[in-house]
Order: sequence, then structure tokens, then C-alpha cells
Amino acid sequence: MNQVSELAFFIQLNKLGSLAATARELNLTPPAVSKRLARLEQRLGVRLLNRTTRSISLTAEGELYLTNAQRLLGEIEEMERQVSSSRAEPKGLLRVNAPLGFGRTHISPAISSFVKRYPEVEVQLHLTDRPINLPDNAIDVAVRFGELPDSRLIARKIAVNRRRLCAAPAYLEAFGHPDTPDDLSRHNCIVLRQNDSAFGIWRLSRGKQTESIKVHGSLSTNDGEVALNWALDGHGILMRAEWNVASYLRTGQLVEVLGDYETPPADIYAVYLERLNLSAKVSFFIQHLRDFFRDNIDRPHDSLAAWR
Repeated sequence: MNQVSELAFFIQLNKLGSLAATARELNLTPPAVSKRLARLEQRLGVRLLNRTTRSISLTAEGELYLTNAQRLLGEIEEMERQVSSSRAEPKGLLRVNAPLGFGRTHISPAISSFVKRYPEVEVQLHLTDRPINLPDNAIDVAVRFGELPDSRLIARKIAVNRRRLCAAPAYLEAFGHPDTPDDLSRHNCIVLRQNDSAFGIWRLSRGKQTESIKVHGSLSTNDGEVALNWALDGHGILMRAEWNVASYLRTGQLVEVLGDYETPPADIYAVYLERLNLSAKVSFFIQHLRDFFRDNIDRPHDSLAAWR
């Protein structure tokens, strides 16, 4: 009996709760099951179960062995499933969630190229103005920005992205450039309220020092495109993800301010609920997103040029 078989045997024995039930399940006699357990205990040099003719119960060593047996066997099964799925052709329904603007601009064309490559996959793209709960909405893969608050989610980075502070040249000519983060409190700032984040609090850091600035302005919205258009019209300073403002910074329609300060991370991730959900269609799609952004967008040596 190899060690993997021993793990599976001990897990099944505890699940069924008796030697007799295990014997029936394995098509063995109760003495054969008892002897198999005795050989396992003899090899380990400890008693794993207290047993009577009617019931069994775990010893302290048995509890430790069972916990680790379940974990190890689960990891082996997951490894084999991943290896098998890497050769499988993806097929079936794939449900994807992404933010509205980014989904239209970048996830939609990525999906278009994905289904051309894997025609047996049917994709449903759900665009929303805020992250949704994956299990409650039967979503296979969600595209998210920045740090993930839900520790249950497994995340893979698909593109590098940062936030930038910018304004139209006309606004800066009229009101000047801020020299420090504290100067922002005296400027008209376009406040974007999304994903239940702190309203009107901008965090900037340089080195080990981080400053939280309460900004104000005559305009605020929960829609990124509206906020961008207001900035282009010269209404104030905007903090917006690089993917959304890069083209305007390149053409000079917007000018970056306080560019030597770091803003909160906005890297782009594909997330799913748990590793066991990583079917062929999910794993192939996530890898396709990584390849798509690497080939079309993500160029770390010149991040502005990366976003078209």
C-alpha cells in the first residue's frame, strides 16, 4: 500500500465511521480493514484510532494525521486536475465580469480574439459600475483593479497599471501647478466616487512618507468617463487610472501633475473564487488575457505608450 493510498484509506475510514462500513465500501472483510489500519499505525509508530466493535474515534495523533491527509490529498488532486486541464480544449459557458469603461475598451476585444481561437467557448460578459460578488452572481472570472479586499479570491495579475493626477493645460494656466500634495486641498479637484472607497481622500506617497489629502471641488461623479470629460474641459485636477488617460497625456490634452509621487496601486487582475474552480476554460482565458495585454498593452519600459 503506497502512501497516497494510505491517505485515501484513512480519510475514507473516518468519513464512514466504522471498520464494517469501510469494509463494505472497499469490498473487503472487516478483519482485512483492521489489519490494514494496524499496518499503517505500525509504520507510523502511533495509534491513530480508538476503536470498538461498533465505533471508532480519533486520537490526538489521528486528528493531526487526518487534517494533513485531507490537505495533501486535495493538493495532489488539484495538481493532477491542473495538469489534465492544461491539455484539455476549453469549452462551455464562461461568465466574465469587468468594470464598464475598461470592459468596453479592453476586455471586449480580448474576448473577441479568445473566442476566435477557442470557438467551443461561449462567453457572457457582464459589465458593471462596481465589483460584484462572484459566487452570488455565478461569475467565473472577474477583472479587478488594485488590491483585493476579499481573501477568498485567487488573483493573477494581467497588466501593470497606475493612477495619475492630471489636468487640462487651460486649468493649470489659470490656477497653477500644485507643487506638493498639500496644495491639492487648494485646487478644484474632480472627485470620483467608486467601489465604496473613501470619498474625496487622495493618498500620495514618496519614499516612506504617505500623505492623505482631503480634496474638494465643484464637480463629483461615480462615472469615470464623465469625470474625464470634465477634466478635459478644464474644470480641475483628476486622479484617474493610466489606461483611461494615457492617450490624452500623450497628445497634451491633459498634463500630469505631481508625477514624482506614487498613488495607490491600480494593477489589473483576473480573479476567481478558488483554485478548484480553475477549469480549462478559466485557465485558458486568464492566460489569454495575460498574453493579450502583454502583446497589445503592457510594456513596463514605457507605461504611457502601453495604453492606446
